Amino acid sequence: MNFDRKAVWSVAKGWLAAILVIIGCVVASAPVGAASFQPLEIVTKNGVQVFSVEMATTEEEKQTGLMYRKELPDGKGMLFDFNPEQEVSMWMKNTYVSLDMIFIRADGRILRIAENTEPLSTKIISSRGPARAVLEVVAGTAQKYGIRPGDRVGHPLFGSK
Repeated sequence: MNFDRKAVWSVAKGWLAAILVIIGCVVASAPVGAASFQPLEIVTKNGVQVFSVEMATTEEEKQTGLMYRKELPDGKGMLFDFNPEQEVSMWMKNTYVSLDMIFIRADGRILRIAENTEPLSTKIISSRGPARAVLEVVAGTAQKYGIRPGDRVGHPLFGSK
């Protein structure tokens, strides 16, 4: 059997290049955001609600948040760590999904809930007091599960769970 090594190598390089382009497209289309998921519990008068949350701890993760996402499943969310406790301002720029923003004090108590935020809006949404963290979940979550200011959040950021 005779092989033209240059021709075989040329075909192999072409296939390799095509595979790398496909892998690059898959990676580029993946949602940008925090990578680690952690459980978070909210204790309400109706019981305990458990969420799986992405952590936004770096400045880049906090600035990007849930931007560009086309959906956010029930029971999922993003937890923004703003240590130390401070007045926090959020917005919905480049965010396509309406959210409930749950502002949480350093002691794990819910300070405020901004429900059904307006997608793509640059209107500032304030914590209206010192908050350690903000939990973003799909709009309607607070009403669906009876989550209210004063309810306790269980997560290591607040010295629990």
